[in-house]
Amino acid sequence: MLDHAHYAHLIKARLQELDARMHEVDDELGEPKSPDMNDQSIDLEDDEVLEGIGMAAQKEIALLNLALERIKDGSYGICKNCGAQISEARLAAVLYAPLCKDCAANH
Repeated sequence: MLDHAHYAHLIKARLQELDARMHEVDDELGEPKSPDMNDQSIDLEDDEVLEGIGMAAQKEIALLNLALERIKDGSYGICKNCGAQISEARLAAVLYAPLCKDCAANH
């Protein structure tokens, strides 16, 4: 039997990490741009990378929040596809995993 409280704690800690990362990205994106044209092009490339990091963090936040909902309704750790138990090793690697290893590989 999974220790849902343990996984809820891990998920909440990860959400805090992602929130801190999102604030760092927002701060970086809010920095004034250099007046130099060459530096501006580098800044724009950096901003694109930061925006990608921010979008990935937003996606992970949404997935982690769904995992918290599954903890609340008792379905966390149960594959949404086949109904099998998701291994603790998989959950440790992918806290929000909604599918077991086999179903994820076939999906």
